[in-house]
Amino acid sequence: MAHRQVGDMKPEYLAEFRFYAELNDFLSPLQHKRTILYRFSGHPGIKNPIEAFGVPHPEVELIIVNAESVGFDYQLQADDRVAVYPVFKSVDTKPLLKLREKIAPNARFVLDVNLGKLAKLMRMLGFDCLYRNDFKDKEVVNIAVTEHRMHRADP
Repeated sequence: MAHRQVGDMKPEYLAEFRFYAELNDFLSPLQHKRTILYRFSGHPGIKNPIEAFGVPHPEVELIIVNAESVGFDYQLQADDRVAVYPVFKSVDTKPLLKLREKIAPNARFVLDVNLGKLAKLMRMLGFDCLYRNDFKDKEVVNIAVTEHRMHRADP
């Protein structure tokens, strides 16, 4: 068990987190696509550490803790192994506990380097936003046309 206690303080525990797919966009580059340790005391709700890493909870559709699907009401335990997933577009997750309501896929967007903050806000609101900070102008136009996404037109 990974914990330590100092004096009269509460014991400190560790849990492992791993974020998948576009949720890595919200993490620092050193945290992308790897296991991240989270130190805590007590038993915080799972939503607290997710947001502490910078991932807005509306972006999360599925949380797996120790190989079981959990909701935002789950209380973090010592040595938990947590996998956090965004909205699935091609995997059937019907039998698992989903954390977001389904949003109609009417409006779809492609955003480039100038609109990173907007992409984050739009994702928090549930919009389908494809964002990368290294898109070239031609790529944005091609993606918009082939995937029927809206994009910002230059004047």
